[in-house]
Formats: sequence, C-alpha cells, structure tokens
Amino acid sequence: MTDKVVVLVTCSSAEEAGKIASAIVEQRLAACANIVPGIRSVYRWEGKVQDDQETLLIIKTTRERFVALRAAIEKLHSYSVPEIIALPIVEGAEKYLNWIQEST
Repeated sequence: MTDKVVVLVTCSSAEEAGKIASAIVEQRLAACANIVPGIRSVYRWEGKVQDDQETLLIIKTTRERFVALRAAIEKLHSYSVPEIIALPIVEGAEKYLNWIQEST
C-alpha cells in the first residue's frame, strides 16, 4: 500500500470542475486532476431520487494532503454536500508515484 490516493469529486459542470482542478493543482494539493464530462448520476437527495448530468474529477494526491484538499474543494464547490471520496492507491508505477509526491 502506498501513501497516495485517488479522490473522486462530482461537479455540476465541466466549468466548475475546471475551476476546482486548476485551484487545487496550483495550490499543490493535487498532482493531477482529470476532468470527465458527461457522467450520469442517479442518487437520493432530500427524499427524492435524482437523475442528473455531472462532471467527474479524478484527483491524484497524497494522504498527507487530503485534509487540506478536502477543505479547498468544500470552499470552491457549489454543492452543500459535495462527493469527496478518497481511494487508496495500492500499487503503481514508481516513477508516477514519485511524480505525485514531488508535485504536491
């Protein structure tokens, strides 16, 4: 197991995702953020099932930077309860994992 994580964040639009991605990479809270437009999310919110188009951010960072990353996303995000989920990177290419470390 490494100390690196992939963080998933859904956003209301590609524009919002781009704003968040630029800010967190600029602040060195993330090495990289992939913007995946056009996802469809089905979820329960305020007692009703919702079906919406969203944009997914796939963020690579370290466990050490996660708390600050989460705070930055919560500040920039339009949702009152944004999805911010960290998944461990169990293994990876050594050069790529080192790049994540150097970039954050």
